[in-house]
Amino acid sequence: MTTAEKNQLIDMLAEQLRVNNTIYLTDISNLNSVKTSDLRRLCFKRNVKLMMVKNTLLKKAMEKVDKDFSGLYPILKGNTSLMISEVGSVPARLISEFRSTSDRPVLKGAFVEEMIYIGDDQLGFLESLKTKNEMVGDLIFLLQSPARNVISALQSPSRKLAGILKTMSEKE
Repeated sequence: MTTAEKNQLIDMLAEQLRVNNTIYLTDISNLNSVKTSDLRRLCFKRNVKLMMVKNTLLKKAMEKVDKDFSGLYPILKGNTSLMISEVGSVPARLISEFRSTSDRPVLKGAFVEEMIYIGDDQLGFLESLKTKNEMVGDLIFLLQSPARNVISALQSPSRKLAGILKTMSEKE
């Protein structure tokens, strides 16, 4: 590979790192061609980009981006594949699902929303991360809860409502 081609690849990787906030570094070595194809298909279905990268080129791309990837530099050894997703927990769930039939991929590290996670033992935590839509849904549910209580109290029979009002007035 010529220097110009390497620089072009570094720029392409840097752009991917710049625009995405969910990057997983995994090791998929020792997977045969059939298993690798299955993993690629599963990634495609889940809208996860899977790329094999050279560690030195990836490190140079990380250094070009204004995000702090320095915590991932020590794990840039051996075989490294890059998983990029829009949702933080999707690659972790994908890895867990795929490992039900194989011992790979192994999570080396992840960069999710400005946080760095190192090691395969972080996989369970990364799976439990909520998506933005799930967080918004939880927030809306919490905000609706007091209003529901008031509405249900107002819809209850008048005796019950009178009892609630009497209790509230006695508290003051």
